[in-house]
Amino acid sequence: MIVVHSADGSRRLAVAQRGLITGGSPVFYLHGTPGSRVGPLPKHGLLYRLGIRLITYDRPGYGDSDRHVGRQVGDVASDVATIADRLGLDRFAVVGRSGGGPHALACAALLGDRVTRAAVLVSLAPHGAEGLDWFDGMAESNIEEYLTAMEGLAQLTPRLVVAAETIRKDPVQLVNAIYDDLTEADREVVADTAIRLMLVQNYAEALRKSPDGWIDDAIAFCSPWGFDPADITVPTLLWHGAEDVFSPASHSRWLAERIPTASVAIQRGVAHFHALQVLPDLLPWLAGLAPAGG
Repeated sequence: MIVVHSADGSRRLAVAQRGLITGGSPVFYLHGTPGSRVGPLPKHGLLYRLGIRLITYDRPGYGDSDRHVGRQVGDVASDVATIADRLGLDRFAVVGRSGGGPHALACAALLGDRVTRAAVLVSLAPHGAEGLDWFDGMAESNIEEYLTAMEGLAQLTPRLVVAAETIRKDPVQLVNAIYDDLTEADREVVADTAIRLMLVQNYAEALRKSPDGWIDDAIAFCSPWGFDPADITVPTLLWHGAEDVFSPASHSRWLAERIPTASVAIQRGVAHFHALQVLPDLLPWLAGLAPAGG
């Protein structure tokens, strides 16, 4: 782990790297919600063979990164730029899964030509997006969480403090808690022992100290993002499972209509967690080694 301080020097950011760290094509991977720098991630050997230097970090409030109270989604761009500067990287690709999706879009919109390509898997669209029924097709558990987030920090904090404490005692509980909401396709994915272990390790690290990152993510998603996806000019690939009930596929369709440089793939018969299996296939495109869909 590397510790990088935010641009103003006030916050610690916990950073990790894997793959071909010296000379590899740099790709920032922005984790889900709740999530952390530890995964779930593509295998080190695959990254090394593809020549990819994968950079992850704990968003503020998760794992070993200090909290940034009141952060917007767009604030991620400054942190990513600061980490890139510390690592000596001028340009890089970004990929975000689930809660990392809006943050990857922020980097693509706000960091200009520093971002080469962006891939966004099972992302939310901005709350209040014109012409989008934001909650349509969403699982009741997520609807309740986001409605509470809209009421503010004081209302959301007690809810997620209790949830985080339960998960800290036994991280498997988060997987179990969402099981009833999972489609059959997602249940098949999380039944894989290796994926389930990575999810459990990820949740344990994310919430090891506090639920602050989870709280701040949820509020940020339901507040102004601090950028317009229509300002993105870099090649952007949007992927979504058609059966997703955590961030419905209509969100990616909406984003595809707003981002001039976007291509979108909605895959039938799969849902939210299938993104974990799709990500390795997108790495060559992110590194500029293959065309979209190649």
